[in-house]
Amino acid sequence: MPYTNAQRKQHIRELQQYLYAISLFNEKIPQIIVDGRYGNETSIAVRAFQREYGLSDTGSTDPVTWNKIVSVYRAYLNSAPAAYNAFPSSSYILRNGDIGSLVCIIQAMLNDIAENYDNMIRPSTCGTYNSETAEAVKQFQRKVGLPMNGEVDNRTWNMLVHSCEHINRTLK
Repeated sequence: MPYTNAQRKQHIRELQQYLYAISLFNEKIPQIIVDGRYGNETSIAVRAFQREYGLSDTGSTDPVTWNKIVSVYRAYLNSAPAAYNAFPSSSYILRNGDIGSLVCIIQAMLNDIAENYDNMIRPSTCGTYNSETAEAVKQFQRKVGLPMNGEVDNRTWNMLVHSCEHINRTLK
């Protein structure tokens, strides 16, 4: 059965997806648009990859290059979990009425902590910093000796993170 144009385009897309993912870990590999066309942008990314990983700098994807791209991609995927620095800055304060993914993270951490301690409020993980979340934060602040203002500043954030890490370590 002959190699179809659709199959070729799909293989190029797969190559581009791998290169794009690798570029998120290695800034020496330029980010490319996944479009299924082996154009100049893809060739430049392949050349950068080949230079970075000690291969012949051709811009073409031969079997050696393909195997190395797949190997590097898989190594990044299987590496230790990356830390996610969600809290914007040491001067940032999250408070009642705020919304977003950071609020969800805080609500999830408060729920993890509440699972391991009696009589702690378990706020819903809804992404809205509501009165229930503020009360759970105050309760947590009291537990760890922080001023009970119901707001998450850098100090409260650090205590939440370390409390969750402690819980995760002791559950292993």
